[in-house]
Amino acid sequence: MANDDHREASAGFESIYAEAARGARGIPWDLHAPNPLLIGWFDRAAPQPHSDGRRAIVVGAGTGDDAAFVARQGHATTAFDIAPSAVEAARERHPDSTAEFVVADLLTLPGEWRGGFDLVIEIRTVQSLPLSLREDAIREVVRLVAPGGTVVVIAAAADSPRIEGPPWPLTRAELDGFERAGLAPVAVDCVFRDGIGPFASHWLAEYTRAASD
Repeated sequence: MANDDHREASAGFESIYAEAARGARGIPWDLHAPNPLLIGWFDRAAPQPHSDGRRAIVVGAGTGDDAAFVARQGHATTAFDIAPSAVEAARERHPDSTAEFVVADLLTLPGEWRGGFDLVIEIRTVQSLPLSLREDAIREVVRLVAPGGTVVVIAAAADSPRIEGPPWPLTRAELDGFERAGLAPVAVDCVFRDGIGPFASHWLAEYTRAASD
């Protein structure tokens, strides 16, 4: 069942981005700007840029606005999406960005990426996946972060019972999967913010991986 869900989700994302490239539809989650909660986190946290040897990765980067923003903050940034049409759209939208946009599958990541990034940005990717894939997806996000590194998670927030999806906003129990996968929480906030999708309540969570891992 999980393999079927994986194939269906992958094909679904590619279909959406390919149709958008042909002008046949819009992309429902495309803000045409960096996520405002990500901007706010950078303003507060001021993470050190790649001049200190630090690398960042953006999970499920879509059309690349968040990744281009992270790169502008001075981070050596990799951004990936499972949909080739999304990666092509990101390259076309951000031709001058220093971010590297690549096609990759969160559930079968390149081995050399594991533990390779000091900053991992996960925005609304896990919540867009079927429930059968969530645990594996969270574990793979966690595997990207280097010892002592930071993971930032932004997702729509939901209480039980679950609404119809996709996307499916995350409950706190689901969000806690990042802790169960080995991260320590720095701050986990539920914030109200209109204008970043159909949901008003959002998780803004910051985690860290122990330096000794």
